[in-house]
Amino acid sequence: MIIVNLDVMLAKRKMTLSELSDKVGLTLSNMSIFKTGKLRAIRISTLDAVCRILECEVGDILEYVPDDNKETLSDTQ
Repeated sequence: MIIVNLDVMLAKRKMTLSELSDKVGLTLSNMSIFKTGKLRAIRISTLDAVCRILECEVGDILEYVPDDNKETLSDTQ
C-alpha cells in the first residue's frame, strides 16, 4: 500500500495545506483528499508542483509499505 506523508512535509516546511493548495493551484478539498491518502490517482504535474514547492523528493511524500493481506499483481494474472 502507498502511504501519503504530505502532512509530515508540510510540518517540516511550516506550511499550511491551504498555502500549498494555493501555490499548486488545486482546491483545498482536492489537496485534503491527497493529504489523507484517499485519492485514487494523481497527475504527475501535480506531484511535480508539490515537490517543487515543498523542495522535496517524491519519496518524501509517497511511501510504499508492503501489505501481506492483499494479492500481488502477478497473482491476479
